[in-house]
Parts: sequence; structure tokens; C-alpha cells
Amino acid sequence: MGAERSDNRVDLIIVAVLWVALTGAGLWWATVTNLHPIGASSNAVISDEAFDLLLYLSMPVTTFVVVVLGYSVLRFRVSLDETEDAAPVRSNRLFIAMWVLITVGLSVYVIFNPGFTGLDALAADKNAEMTIEVTASQWRWDYRYVEENIEFLDADGLVLPVDTRILFKITSQDVIHSFWVPAFRVKKDAVPGLITEVYMTTTKLGDFAQDDGFRNQCAELCGTGHTRMRTTVTVLTRVDFIAWVDAQRNAEVSG
Repeated sequence: MGAERSDNRVDLIIVAVLWVALTGAGLWWATVTNLHPIGASSNAVISDEAFDLLLYLSMPVTTFVVVVLGYSVLRFRVSLDETEDAAPVRSNRLFIAMWVLITVGLSVYVIFNPGFTGLDALAADKNAEMTIEVTASQWRWDYRYVEENIEFLDADGLVLPVDTRILFKITSQDVIHSFWVPAFRVKKDAVPGLITEVYMTTTKLGDFAQDDGFRNQCAELCGTGHTRMRTTVTVLTRVDFIAWVDAQRNAEVSG
């Protein structure tokens, strides 16, 4: 019995050392590696910070499961010539209680942060400098720049100024679609008969040629043309955006 307890203690020490080492390596890797695609909005910062926090919190849990399973498979595997069952494993009430308390505590914590705090941060500033009405239909996007009084039906591109707080008002004419710009970390359903809203501040210049995250891609299965329902997104300096607006107005007059 004493030898068995000693062996169990050694197993626990080995598992603990491996767990700490693997957790440390995982956290170091997550810290030094850029796991995010290009981010070009205030929403991207909030979303990426939430992702990082959840990754750091889940790392010890994930590595613990991997180490225990891996060590058990290697340490207690059955030889081909063994015909007897292994000794039964008794439950450890203290371990079970700690596991439940820790996991429940983590779950409750992430509900509030980044859950509620993240949602509050995304919706904190409602002072939009410009408003764009987005209308989805099978299988196209229509954009209307409210303040500029410019409208693009079946648009092939969405052009925005940098460092600008923008309100997107989104709806659909037929089925449910989804307005999704990966570079902005913005995704909102376009629902028939309903206007959904997204506030976002552009923070970085860019276009689809630079990175394919600069696109508005429908992210809700909406029919046979779903995969091709997208437009490019371009973020210009404010000066260039004003020039672009003037060019669109001149084109309408000459047309």
C-alpha cells in the first residue's frame, strides 16, 4: 500500500510539472505570436482583446486535460499479454469540488468580462459622424450615404474615411443576410422588416487589394448566390474621401 501511494505521488508530481511547463509554453507562444488578422476599427481592438483573454484563461484548462490524458495513455497502457482488469480508480471528492468551482468561476467571470463589459464598450459611443444605410437582397448590397446623399445600388464597393465614427443601419429586402467586414470585426444580421445598427470607428487605411479582410461578405446562408454576395471595402484619408464624394456627385450630374 505504501509503495502504491508513493507511485501515485510520483505520478501526480510528474503530471503537475508537465502541466505547468506546457501551460507556460502555451502562454508564451500566445503572447509572442500574432494570432489576429488585420484589424482596422475600434471594434477590432475590443474583439481581439476579448479573444486574447479567453485564450489565456482557457490555456491552463486545455493543457491540464491534454497532459492528464496523454500521461494516462503512456503511463498506464495495457500490455498485450495482460488479461486482468486494472485496479479501479476511486473518485477524489476534493479534486472534483475544486474542478467544478474553478470552471464555474471562470464561466461566470467571462460572462461579465469580456461578455457584458465588451458589449458595453462596443456600444459606448453613439455619436456617429456619418451614417450609412445598408440594404441587402439576393444577392447584392445597396449603400446609401445619408449625410452625403449618395446612393449605390448593387454596389461593388464600400468607401469610408479613416478615423471616423460611423453608424451602419442594416436591413434586408427578402431573406436574412449578414453584414460582415472581417477587418472591422463587425458582423450584424440584415433582417427583413427590421433595422439593426452597428457603431464603428475606422482606424486604419486599407483596401481589398492590400488585405482580403477589407470586404463586406454576407455571412448568413441566403441562397444559391450567397458565396458571391460581397463588395470590397476601402478606407481613405478624410481628404481623399471628400474628393471621392465630389467625384461621385460630379458623375451623377454629368450622367
